[in-house]
Amino acid sequence: MTRITDELATVAENVRKVTVQVRSSSYGGGSGVIWQSSLHPLQLPRQQGRDKDKLLLPGTEGGSLIITNAHVATNNRATVELWDGRVFEAVRTNIDPTKDLAALKIDATDLPTATIGNSDALRVGEFVLAVGNPFGDSGAVTSGIIHANHQRMVMADIRLFPGNSGGPLADCLGRVIGINTMIVNGLAVAIPSLAVERFLRGNRQKLGVTVQPVYVETRHGTSLENSSGASLENSSGASLENSSGASLENSSGASLENSSGASLENKRTLGLLVLSVNSGSAAEAAGVLVGDVLMGVSGQDFTRLDDLSKYLERTDSTKPLPLQILRGGQQLVCQVAEVV
Repeated sequence: MTRITDELATVAENVRKVTVQVRSSSYGGGSGVIWQSSLHPLQLPRQQGRDKDKLLLPGTEGGSLIITNAHVATNNRATVELWDGRVFEAVRTNIDPTKDLAALKIDATDLPTATIGNSDALRVGEFVLAVGNPFGDSGAVTSGIIHANHQRMVMADIRLFPGNSGGPLADCLGRVIGINTMIVNGLAVAIPSLAVERFLRGNRQKLGVTVQPVYVETRHGTSLENSSGASLENSSGASLENSSGASLENSSGASLENSSGASLENKRTLGLLVLSVNSGSAAEAAGVLVGDVLMGVSGQDFTRLDDLSKYLERTDSTKPLPLQILRGGQQLVCQVAEVV
């Protein structure tokens, strides 16, 4: 038992050394983590010298990266206090209020950095610990177990207080697997480490298209059936059909016909009809056109309405994304580049 206690105390001490105190306004502050990405190395510049194996994330050249909550880093500048008492002025380099994440940069090098764990590998019941700065207590530690693990949040049966926001949730090996963000019904809620990685790398969630779900019939020619029952013909020449018998006319003047003659044996596949393409968007740069039907990503067909958003969120945005498109009855592949 003494050995286990000593090991946990060592783990807690290591996590405390990568936890900082963040003050961004006169209304209080929170915590942050000295972050060094170690998951899925990408083709990014690397440090020189003894830290040459470390990846340089955009906006952190010549300094260190701090991850915290967006509701903690409310201003463009903040004050960061390290575990050893040193204080640095920080500049906010990135923020996403929808994810409650923010990135800060401080002009300090050779700092200890967090070991980042895989939040997807967490199991319910697994031991975790949280470090933060509640009520002015620097580096306070609490512990508990994983209550639930979802793609967008990790929930732990662990005590958090004001001041813990932005601090690390770590596993029993000291690997940071989440950023603590709030308390819900007495449970700690943390942003998964993989979501932080996606935040740092950027993603293609803003593809720049408006779409409508349709069903593609692939047996007797190519036709599409939407969920509202309206039948129309899009600019690619594919027919959009429904089962209500409604007749409409689209913006191009094409006639809308119903599907009373459609065969019940036709195979139907989910697609996303492109209704508009934003100017300057990643979709426009890739050659996506109004009237195209998005059928899948990276060889995987869409089977659910939210598949596209999931693929965009999870894929590495520094590499082209093969987007499968139906245009004029022909299958095409457009390479979607990074969104900046």
